[in-house]
Amino acid sequence: MNLYIRLLLLFFKIKRNKQYQNLLDTVDIDYKALPTDCDINLHLTNSRYLAMMDLSRTWMTERVGLLKQIMKRRWFPIVNATAITYIRDIKPMQRYTISTKLVGWDHKYFYIEQKFHSERGLHAIAYVRGVFKSKKGIISIEEMLEVAGFDGQTPILPSEVMHWKEMLEQKKLSNQP
Repeated sequence: MNLYIRLLLLFFKIKRNKQYQNLLDTVDIDYKALPTDCDINLHLTNSRYLAMMDLSRTWMTERVGLLKQIMKRRWFPIVNATAITYIRDIKPMQRYTISTKLVGWDHKYFYIEQKFHSERGLHAIAYVRGVFKSKKGIISIEEMLEVAGFDGQTPILPSEVMHWKEMLEQKKLSNQP
C-alpha cells in the first residue's frame, strides 16, 4: 500500500517539477525507510530496493525532460536485467538517497546505475539494462536520443557494465536449447 502512496507523492512532485537536468546527469531523490519497507531482520527488504529503484528511474526520466515525451508517445520502459550488490543495510526510519544515472547505451539497450547512500555511506549499487517499447515494438536508441534532444558523444560504458553485459550474453548462450 505504501508504494501506491509513494507513487502518488511522486506524481505530485513531477507535476511541480520546474528544474531539468542533462540526460547524463546524476538525479537524486530522497526517501525514508518506513517500518513497512523492512523485513524481520529490521532492515530494508531486498524487494523494496527494486521497487524504490523503479520510482527513482521515473523521477530521473522526469528530471531529464523525457517523461512527458514518453507518455505522449505511449512508450513504456521494460527492464531487461538488473544486478544489485548490497553493501550495508538500511535501518527502519533511516533517511537515504537514491542516485540514478544513465551511464550509456549500446545498439539496443540503455544502462542505468543506481546507488543507495546515506550519511552512513554506500548501502547498495545496482545496474539496470532496459529498453522502451511501444505497441509497434522496441524503440531504437537513436529515436530515444532524438526525443531527448541529445547530440553529445556516446559515453563509454563503465568496465563493470561491460563485464556484466558479457555475463548476460554467456547466460543467454549457455541456456539455449
